[in-house]
Amino acid sequence: MIRSILFTVLLMSPGIVFSQKLSTVSYQDENQKLNGMITSNAGKKLPGVLILPAWKGIDDESKTAAAELEKQGYIAFIADIYGEGNIPADNTAAAKSSGYYKQNYDVYQKRISLALEQLKKNGAGKVVVIGYCFGGAGALEAARGNLPVEGVVSIHGSLAKDQNRKNGIITPKILVENPADDKGVTQQDYDNLVKEMNEGDADWQIITYAHSKHTFTDPKSKDYNEVMAKRAWNHTLLFLRELLK
Repeated sequence: MIRSILFTVLLMSPGIVFSQKLSTVSYQDENQKLNGMITSNAGKKLPGVLILPAWKGIDDESKTAAAELEKQGYIAFIADIYGEGNIPADNTAAAKSSGYYKQNYDVYQKRISLALEQLKKNGAGKVVVIGYCFGGAGALEAARGNLPVEGVVSIHGSLAKDQNRKNGIITPKILVENPADDKGVTQQDYDNLVKEMNEGDADWQIITYAHSKHTFTDPKSKDYNEVMAKRAWNHTLLFLRELLK
């Protein structure tokens, strides 16, 4: 009980508790500077988790996840998808920027690959990708691109894919954490993803969380569902242990 309460408090104040545990790692995509963040256990030989943040870029939820994953014995690296000077200032800008990467999935996959390289350079062995919202869509793109990871976790991510893209074999294992009341996910999106994963002969599972809207895992969101957020986190940890330990 005490541990549960403590974790909730930590989730609510990540900037205060965790800011000193993360270091900035700068890297490049040609002329674009990218600024990711890595946990303090970088350099050790440990399994790794690549975190793809939501549509406004690196935020408190991704930082909180990174710090908690370090406690679990993983090196965590938060990817910078947009790059220095391109961080969205508001929801309108975030929708436009994230929409570009979802439409240009090859560019998104490249940015994920570059972040993955940084995580590997900092000691990570086996890696799983987890992503929130826009990052959840990215986690699925990592699977579709068969990037060199053990698996991916899409947390309230967009499930849609351009239907002009052909389905292919999917090697990474997939966990989708889907809020039941996410208005951004249609039944057709859901069904198409299941079809895609089956046709790709993927190892997959979808967990749907009742009474949960889109950003149900973010304590700062009006959609936050504490009970379901804790369950989703525990499901993530179980998946990581299976694939990485």
